[in-house]
Amino acid sequence: MSTTDPRHYDILIAPVITEKATAASEHNKVVFKVARTATKPQIKDAVEKLFDVKVKSVNTLIRKGKMKVFKNMLGEQQSTKRAIVTLEEGHRIDVTTGL
Repeated sequence: MSTTDPRHYDILIAPVITEKATAASEHNKVVFKVARTATKPQIKDAVEKLFDVKVKSVNTLIRKGKMKVFKNMLGEQQSTKRAIVTLEEGHRIDVTTGL
């Protein structure tokens, strides 16, 4: 068993559980919210070490924050960085159970 570096937990913030992310899981893909400064090699290393799987590729995107109104107060959601991690055949991550 490989040792996990505490920095891996700083890179992967949370799994994204939406309809689109659930549909992507059927194609061996998992979506994570990641740190804004995280690079693709860092994300790949963190996923491989924390979940003990083999990663095929990592795609990242930055989701821009939206303006929202809540109780007549105007606010802005934060921009978030997301990573779509494609796993090798035969590997799986069940994000609904936790780590």
